[in-house]
Amino acid sequence: MAAITSDVPARLDRLPWSGWHWKVVIALGVSWLLDGLEVTVVGALGPTLGRDDTLGLSAGQIGWAASAYIGGAVLGALVFGRLADHLGRKKMFMATLAVYLVATVLTAFSFNFASFALCRFLTGFGIGGEYAAINSAIDELIPARVRGAVDLAVNGTFWIGAALGALLSIFLLDTSLVRAELGWRLAFGLGAILGFAILLVRRHVPESPRWLIRHGRTEEARRIVEQIEKEIGVTGEVPAGLSMRAIPTVPWKEVLSLLLTRFRRRTILGLSLMASQALFYNAIFFTYALVLSRFYGVPDGRVGYYIFPFAIGNFLGPLVLGGLFDSVGRRRMIAGSYSVAGLALLATRYLFSRDALTATQLALLWSGTFFVASAAASSAYLTVSEIFPVEMRAVAISLFYAAGTALGGLAGPPLYGAIIESGSREALFGAYALAAILMIGAALVAWWLGVDAERKPLEEVCAPLGADEASPPATNPAPAARH
Repeated sequence: MAAITSDVPARLDRLPWSGWHWKVVIALGVSWLLDGLEVTVVGALGPTLGRDDTLGLSAGQIGWAASAYIGGAVLGALVFGRLADHLGRKKMFMATLAVYLVATVLTAFSFNFASFALCRFLTGFGIGGEYAAINSAIDELIPARVRGAVDLAVNGTFWIGAALGALLSIFLLDTSLVRAELGWRLAFGLGAILGFAILLVRRHVPESPRWLIRHGRTEEARRIVEQIEKEIGVTGEVPAGLSMRAIPTVPWKEVLSLLLTRFRRRTILGLSLMASQALFYNAIFFTYALVLSRFYGVPDGRVGYYIFPFAIGNFLGPLVLGGLFDSVGRRRMIAGSYSVAGLALLATRYLFSRDALTATQLALLWSGTFFVASAAASSAYLTVSEIFPVEMRAVAISLFYAAGTALGGLAGPPLYGAIIESGSREALFGAYALAAILMIGAALVAWWLGVDAERKPLEEVCAPLGADEASPPATNPAPAARH
């Protein structure tokens, strides 16, 4: 296609932070909140779902249901990630939320292990699609100078959902308030109500102007940016434009070829970060309620009291540390957070294996460990969403999410569930030690291959495939003035 020149990327990056950005973050960032709600509710419900008057699931079956959710997320990410690059970010983040809503409602009506696992798979299918569509959209709409902090904070909202799920479980699993056979069904129904409310809000989020440009729809992209500038009240000289050729679709073969050749080092980086954090989180968090129940005798209705502070620590980590990823830098902060999280988990797991911790002490130590680990995990999603070209951004996110989750997450929950069922603290310590060592290994990879993307426009971190090599590199514009 003919070469085009557009100032849209630079105009998006020069925008001062505003109420419009808050609307985008809230409308799109709820994806992680819903995921956190789903994961926590199922984790807290684990012991309840094993009761004869509910679904009568074993610890192993609960682990396999968690794997079904993860498997659905992997497939959903691949399907919707490809479609987000081809059909647009907005169409996909509307479709994926709709899939989640239907699947969550169906989960509330499941009647045995097979139906429950199928519904969990479909719920994961919608959530996995959200990761690709939402991460790409947010990064393409948020100014470069705060992209790291915003991205980490948005990913951290997973833990607001986790905290909500913990609070829900406290009330819905209290048999003096709600019958056991009804409480777990209500938990899924309430999640669907929240998702429907957000679906209405998302209608007002525009398509990514950066995506429109790569499809040659420059006038539409310009109109959207002008509307945003008018709403915010921006004035000032229009920055220089970026020259590129529109490339509507990048074939799968070329995507894979680019990942294995031109972007090989970045591929190794992305896989290392995604796989290690996936095992770290999926193996531990999906089975936390089982650990409390089997090793500490915590009653079903009180599990939420332990998950709630754990979730708060996880949420505060990205929120407090996020700004450092833009100031101190990506490489230093990613390597540092991964290594600290791994070492802290090793120490905590050693004390656990020696039976030296009470349930409360374990919860406090985990809260501190995952304060750092949450920032590390969020930085993995930030990394894979900004180090590849706009033409293949969503599909790259989906591929790394799928590969990392498959390598680090699919086997974790059933494996750890079976170990917990055996009652061996030593075996569980060994399994957790593996997750910690992988995190430390990923820290070394991040230090070696990390990309210094802090405060840089996406087009400078990785030029579009259709960029004109003769054009000057993008610069990081100062915030525009307001009227």
